[in-house]
Amino acid sequence: MHSQASAAAEKAVVAPYGSWESPISAAAVSAAGRTVEGLAVAGDGRLLWVETRPEEGGRAVLVKEAAEPGGDAVDVTPEGFAVRSLAQEYGGGAFAVQGDVVVFSNYSDQRLYKQTIGDNSAQPLTPDYTGSVLRYADGVFDPHFCRYVTIMEDHRKDSSNPVTTIAAVTISERDANEPTVLVSGNDFYAFPRIDPIKRRMAWIEWSNPNMSWDKAQLWVGYFSEKGEVHNKICIAGGDPTLVESPTEPKWTSKGELFFITDRESGFWNIYKWDEESNLTVQLYSLDAEFSKPMWIFGVSSYGFLGKDDTSNKIVCCYRQNGRSCAGVLDHDSGSFSELDIPFSSVTNIVSGDGFFYVEGASATLPVSIAKVTLDEKRKTATNFSIVWSSSEDVMQYASYFSLPEFMEFPTVVPGQKAYAYFYAPHNHIFQGSSDEKPPLLVRTHGGPTDEARGVLDLGVQYWTSRGWAFVDVNYGGSTGYGRKFRERLLGQWGVVDVNDCCSCATFLVETGRVDAQRLCVTGESAGGFTTLACLAFRQIFKAGNRKAYFERSPINFVDRFSCPIILFQGLEDTVVSPVQATTIYKAIKDKGLPVALVEYEGEQHGFRKAENIKFTLEQQMVFFARLVGHFKVADGITPIKIDNFDEPSL
Repeated sequence: MHSQASAAAEKAVVAPYGSWESPISAAAVSAAGRTVEGLAVAGDGRLLWVETRPEEGGRAVLVKEAAEPGGDAVDVTPEGFAVRSLAQEYGGGAFAVQGDVVVFSNYSDQRLYKQTIGDNSAQPLTPDYTGSVLRYADGVFDPHFCRYVTIMEDHRKDSSNPVTTIAAVTISERDANEPTVLVSGNDFYAFPRIDPIKRRMAWIEWSNPNMSWDKAQLWVGYFSEKGEVHNKICIAGGDPTLVESPTEPKWTSKGELFFITDRESGFWNIYKWDEESNLTVQLYSLDAEFSKPMWIFGVSSYGFLGKDDTSNKIVCCYRQNGRSCAGVLDHDSGSFSELDIPFSSVTNIVSGDGFFYVEGASATLPVSIAKVTLDEKRKTATNFSIVWSSSEDVMQYASYFSLPEFMEFPTVVPGQKAYAYFYAPHNHIFQGSSDEKPPLLVRTHGGPTDEARGVLDLGVQYWTSRGWAFVDVNYGGSTGYGRKFRERLLGQWGVVDVNDCCSCATFLVETGRVDAQRLCVTGESAGGFTTLACLAFRQIFKAGNRKAYFERSPINFVDRFSCPIILFQGLEDTVVSPVQATTIYKAIKDKGLPVALVEYEGEQHGFRKAENIKFTLEQQMVFFARLVGHFKVADGITPIKIDNFDEPSL
């Protein structure tokens, strides 16, 4: 029995699993759906971050930390603007700050704008092209030439195969000017970072068919008197005998270059470039991930401590065995001091003078931003305070929370393991009968190189508080476990991930935790593909949900589908066309299987609007209850029509 439920079990009401009443409604889940898309410290030492708001249709707003502890954060972005880049479709890296000046990418036209914090007007820096054909991300201020250097994605010649470059935008003039290309010729670029002392820039680049975490290169180029890039040097990734994926280059205020790479060990560790010898030095060796795959721009996994980062301390985080650890690395001695903070998952870090801001979460804390103050020796956290929370009132539901259990399970390969977080059903008011096992919902994460992290998510608690078991699978190919684990999926997408999800469900059945006859699977983005592949090529699951998007459709094997499926699709999704959802829906319908398709106007790759998040969750629940669970949900949800199941209306 779930440990939380033990004390209350004698008083709990016995009711069928899946039918329990819960105050964690779909509306509460959508209200807790705010996310963070980038952090930076302004000139006055206060934090800026981009906050997405489902209640405003998913609008992304730049927000500044309150001047005093406990005060209200202040919106920086003027009405009519939204801070969001569509570069590489996934975006990220949509703003940068220098002092009190912000440059940001505006969602509706994808132009760059300059704004002084506190001023409700914004000045366009780039020309206006119809159709958002020029997109910008991951930009930085160039102190040497009074300009803004950014990744530029040009769709003017070919929207399906845009040209990516590193470009410079003038910020000192009143008129919008055409950007000047600084670096070009490769397929992809990221992390243009400028040395504040010498006229030079570091960046990451990579080529098709590789992703940035498969194989990439770190370069440094020197600026001429006119600001052009010349005398380029490859710092990492140029040795054909080494396979590595360098990432996150950063300069100190003294002109020292640090970066992260996974050479030899297969784990992303922190390195420093020795300019005189043109060699790289590993600062700390650990079989752990100090960075993550760059699905979006603007990732920041470490920062330099001290005024003007003149100290020898780096605040950083790593991921190992399903847990994040934040700490301070002395890059002179190579020693690492772990910091005791409440987050078990850390995703981004930006630093200040004796403090840093961290985006993270835990099993009992939702995604939040915290300010951490350090002692004089920079080895101990003296204060931890939440600056922002995705769900400020989440603790009112604490008695309904199911805590995640990190687990290993055997795969189909003898002696091989994969990982997952298992959430048992929990509700302090209800319990299941002794002769019943709960239904199970298996979630397949996106990416496919993303990672389930076992943190407080009301979208999970929605299910467990109603009597469902829930498992988040880190199948072979997930990040957080090193290159070797991640590369299990190379050439095997749709095989290894499917096998591991099925193995996880089987393991939970065999250990007596869930009902073998009520196994369901759900996923979105790449996880949607895995979900469909599970249903097409395996007979483990009884129903599936695919929240839009799949890149390799099992449509050619539609004859192998044998269970109900519900599909949710954004009609403005450019990553995967809505036509694919329609195609598979029609094929399943023609086969006579129960199926439903929900299409959302105005949604893209990932649902951002509160009403759509709410509707999707409710319809998943009632769909599974009607077709697999065979119980009545406690919520008053009006189900949509299911083809080949509901009687046609007269």
